[in-house]
Amino acid sequence: MKYTEKISNKLNELLEKNYDAEKGYLNSAENVDSTRLKIFFKNRASERSQFAKELRTEILSYGQIPEDEGSFQGTMHRNWMSLKSLFSGNDEEAILEEALRGEKASLDEYKEILNYEDFAPSTQKMLEMQHQKIQAAINSLMVEEELA
Repeated sequence: MKYTEKISNKLNELLEKNYDAEKGYLNSAENVDSTRLKIFFKNRASERSQFAKELRTEILSYGQIPEDEGSFQGTMHRNWMSLKSLFSGNDEEAILEEALRGEKASLDEYKEILNYEDFAPSTQKMLEMQHQKIQAAINSLMVEEELA
């Protein structure tokens, strides 16, 4: 495996996770009644869409092929969230808990990948910025959970 393939594989893993997060946030927005939470989730989905665009650009710059969709695990998690929301009567607190759990998993993925030191400085900076925004989303989700 070439240097660029290793890097693009790591970036593709993140790309899939961001597709999953975007779809998960859109799913969450559909399953809450609160206008404030709908806006919050749609904003997070938009942010994750932007992350995916940035990652696709980086992968293409390495001459590799970016993934086009999320992972099987992400699909299963969204299905679980939909089922849980159905049985809990769109319990906003339960939806927020699942979103928080997903963001913490994303943060861990970014931490792990940021330990990989062979990224170009521009890639490293992009990943660090995305990592910071995920941490900010976690902080916001914790506040939203307290308000629910």
